[in-house]
Amino acid sequence: METIASFTVDHLTLEPGIYVSRVDRDPATGAVVTTFDIRLTAPNREPVMNTAEVHTIEHLGATFLRNDAVWSSRVVYFGPMGCRTGFYLVVFGEITSREILPLIRDLFDFVAGFEGEIPGAAPEACGNYLDQNLPAAQWWARRFLRETLKNIDDAHLAYEA
Repeated sequence: METIASFTVDHLTLEPGIYVSRVDRDPATGAVVTTFDIRLTAPNREPVMNTAEVHTIEHLGATFLRNDAVWSSRVVYFGPMGCRTGFYLVVFGEITSREILPLIRDLFDFVAGFEGEIPGAAPEACGNYLDQNLPAAQWWARRFLRETLKNIDDAHLAYEA
């Protein structure tokens, strides 16, 4: 079997950022989709997020993205990486990290400032509705905004060549 592209990225040097993981054309429909690696922690060098805060960011992020006036119709998927160091965002079209940056900033601003009941955190709406941690999700969102997104440079918007 061939090694998939995401396993060829050097996770020993990868830093938090927003990276284009892949751009593909769906063979069935011809639609172009871009997959983004939204990396909140430095893999293998920083602690990973716990499942409760990852789950909360997933619920809030998916709700935010699917309600965004501009991007909602282009969002295919938003969800966590199994390693719990970040999230994947899949959108229709060939989009750069720089072009998606304002949306990602808005998403994490939304998480950082969210108040109230977490959308979908009810037994009839979620298979593990009790596994949520809003304060920790907000801590991670504020950290990502402050340390990565506020003054992001090109090195944190593209994988090393």
